[in-house]
Amino acid sequence: MYAVIKTGGKQYRVAPGESLKVESLVAEVGASISFDQVLMIGNGETVSVGAPLVAGASVTAEVVAHGRGDKIRIIKHRRRKHYHKEQGHRQNYTAVKITEIVGV
Repeated sequence: MYAVIKTGGKQYRVAPGESLKVESLVAEVGASISFDQVLMIGNGETVSVGAPLVAGASVTAEVVAHGRGDKIRIIKHRRRKHYHKEQGHRQNYTAVKITEIVGV
């Protein structure tokens, strides 16, 4: 069984027991959270597609950790103009482990 959920402006394909990093969430480590924006649920040959969401479906996950991703380097350079600018960015994330998919 798998599901497609939407969180943090992105879509993720998840299955029970799977771990993934999503945009930073406000939750304590070890807490259980629920994703209610389920776009699709698949179970073998049966697929339920929402318009836009599957009614009554939810995905439960456990917060494993909070962290910061790898540094992304942003470099702007104009040749022969003495212009050179560097900038860095590290995005916050929340690591979650999918525990259950509840569908209709």
